[in-house]
Amino acid sequence: MTTPLSADAPHPATRYWPLVLAATAMLMITMGVRQSMGLFVAPIGQSTGLTVAQISFALAIGQFVWGAVQPVFGAIADQRGPGRVLVFGGLLLAAGMALAPALASEWGLLLTLGVLSAAGAGAGSFSILIGATAQHMPAEKRSMAAGVINAGGSFGQFLFAPLVQAVISVAGWGVAMFTLAASALATLPLAWPLRRRAAATTQTAANATPTPGIGLREQLRIAVRDRSYWMLHLGFFTCGVHIAFLVTHLPGEIALCGLPASVSAVSLALIGLFNVAGSLGAGWLGQRFRMKYLLAAMYASRAVLIATYLISPPTPLTFFLFSAVLGLTWLATVPPTAGLVGKLFGPRYLGTLFGLTLLSHQLGGFFGAWVGGLVLERFGDYSWMWYADMALALIAAAANLPIRESAPTLVRAQPQAQAT
Repeated sequence: MTTPLSADAPHPATRYWPLVLAATAMLMITMGVRQSMGLFVAPIGQSTGLTVAQISFALAIGQFVWGAVQPVFGAIADQRGPGRVLVFGGLLLAAGMALAPALASEWGLLLTLGVLSAAGAGAGSFSILIGATAQHMPAEKRSMAAGVINAGGSFGQFLFAPLVQAVISVAGWGVAMFTLAASALATLPLAWPLRRRAAATTQTAANATPTPGIGLREQLRIAVRDRSYWMLHLGFFTCGVHIAFLVTHLPGEIALCGLPASVSAVSLALIGLFNVAGSLGAGWLGQRFRMKYLLAAMYASRAVLIATYLISPPTPLTFFLFSAVLGLTWLATVPPTAGLVGKLFGPRYLGTLFGLTLLSHQLGGFFGAWVGGLVLERFGDYSWMWYADMALALIAAAANLPIRESAPTLVRAQPQAQAT
C-alpha cells in the first residue's frame, strides 16, 4: 500500500496543483469583488446624498472586518478543514452585495459592505486559501504556489474593475452590486476540491526545533514571543494603509484631476494586470532569495513611486504608468509574507498565523480608507495622505530587515515512497 505523506513530504504535482488552481480561481472572484469597491463611492454618494467620509467609513469597516475574520476562519479551517468555511464565505459575500442597494443608508452600508460582504470575502481570502494548499505541498514549492494564488486575486481586479465600471455606467450601481452578488456564488463549487485538510504533521518550521503534537494555543504562544513575527505585522500594517487608501480613493484622486471615470477603471485594471506578473515574480524569487529583502525592496519602491507621481503632470498617461508600476508590488507582498510565516512556524497553522498578519494589514487598511476620506473633506485633496504613504512605506521597508530568516534552500522532490 502507499505510505501516507506528511505536509512536508514530496507530493506528486497531480495532487496539489488542482488545489492551487481552485484556490486561484476563488481568490480571483473574492478579490475582484473587493478591489472594485472604490468605483462605487461616487455613484453611491450621488444617488443617496451620503458624503465621501460616510461611505469611506463603511468601506474602512469592511477593510477591518475582512482582516479580523481571517484568523478566526483560518483557525476553523486549520482544525476542521476549509470546505465549510469557503462555502459560508461565498454565501455571505453574495448576500452583502445583493442587499446593499436595498439598504443604501449609512448604517445599511455599514452592515452590507462593512460586515457581511467583507466577512464573506475574508472567508475566501489569502490566509484560508494559501493555508489550505500549503499543507498539501512540499516546502520548496509553497512560495511559488502562493504567488500563483495571489496572482489570481490580481487578475480578478484586472477583470472586475472595467466590468463593474461598465455596468455602473449603463445600468447604475445597484445592478452592478447584483452582478457582483451573482459572481460571488461562483465560488461555491470551487470549495469542493479544497474541502479536506492535510493530516497533522510533527514538523513546525525550518528554523525551529520540531515539536511533536503541538497544539494551536501553544503555537500562538510561541509566535507572540517571536520578534520577527511582530516585525512582519508592523510591515504589513503599513502596507495595509497604502493599499486600502489607493483602492478606495484612487478614483477620487483621478476625479479631482478632472479626468473621467474610465481612467479610474483602467488604472485599477492595470494595477491588477501588472500584479499578476508581480505576484508570480515574488513567488519565484522567494524560492531563491531571502524573502525579507524582497519585502523591504518592494516597500521602499513604493515611496519612490509616490514621490515620482507627485511631481508628474496629472494626465491619464501618468495614472496609467503609476498604476502599472505600482501593480508590480501591489499584492506581491503576500507570497513572501506568507512564506516567512511558514518558514518561522511551519505550515500546520499557517491559516491562523498568516490570518493574524492579515488582521494587522487590515487594521492599517481601516485607517487608510477612513482617514483618506477625512483628509479629503478637511483639506480638499489627498496631499497629506500621499506624504504619509511615503513615510509609512519606508517604515515598512525598515521593519523587515531584522527579521530572522535563513537563506533559501532548493530541495529536489523525490519519487513518492512506496511500501508493500
